[in-house]
Amino acid sequence: MPIKEDYHKWHSPSLGRDIEMLSFGYAGQPVILFPTSKGAYYQNKDQGMIEAAHWFLENGKVKIYCPDSIDADSWYNKSIPPHARAYNQDRYDRMIATELVPWAQHETGYGRMAFAGCSFGGYHAVNTAFRHPELAGYCFSMSGAFDVKQFTEGYYDDTIFFNNPVDYIPGDNNPNLWKMGIVLGTSEYDICKADNERLDLILQQKNIRHWLDVRPHATHDWPIWREMFPHYLSLIH
Repeated sequence: MPIKEDYHKWHSPSLGRDIEMLSFGYAGQPVILFPTSKGAYYQNKDQGMIEAAHWFLENGKVKIYCPDSIDADSWYNKSIPPHARAYNQDRYDRMIATELVPWAQHETGYGRMAFAGCSFGGYHAVNTAFRHPELAGYCFSMSGAFDVKQFTEGYYDDTIFFNNPVDYIPGDNNPNLWKMGIVLGTSEYDICKADNERLDLILQQKNIRHWLDVRPHATHDWPIWREMFPHYLSLIH
C-alpha cells in the first residue's frame, strides 16, 4: 500500500518567504523530520528515511512532516555577518514553533511533537526540542552536531547563545526537559561522535533521562540513519 504523501507550500510570516514541505501518513504522533545541511524538503524521502518508517506510517502510528531547510541563508551563509546568520536561524526556529507545530497539532490532535533529523538535521531537532520543550514529546538526533560557534568566526551574542544547545541547556531548568524521550544516536566512526558524547555529559549532569546510542562499525552516513530511525520511532508510546 503506498504511503499517503502531500506537498505543501505557504508564505511564512516568520521568514518573509515561501517555504515548502512534504508530509507523509494520515494519523499518529507528529514527527518533524529535518533535512541535513542545506538539504531540501524532499531529501529524507529521496534518501529512504520515509520508506524506513513505512510500517509506522501505514499503521497510523506517526505522521511525518519534512520541512525545507534555510541553512544556506543562516549558519552556512558566509556572505553575511555571523549576527545575520543567527538572526535567520532564529526566524527559522520561529517558523517551526509558530507555523508548522500548530499545523501538525491541528492535523493530528497531538500537543507534542517528535523532532528528528540526521547530521545537521540532528542539530535542528535538538535545538527545536530544547528551546521549546513544552512542544516536544520526543527528540531523536542521528549523528547531530550541537555547537554552532564553528559558524560564527569568534562572534557571539544572545541570539547565538539561544540557538547553541551546548551553551543554553546547562542553565535551562524548564520542567518539560525531564518529560521528553531523548535519543542521541551516533556511531563508532561518526565524525560527530564527540559532539554526542559532549551533549550526553551535559544531560547526565542535569539528570535528564536520555539514551546515547553508539552503533558499532558504522560511519556518518544514511545507511545507519535508516536503521536508527524506525528503531527510535518504535520507542514512541
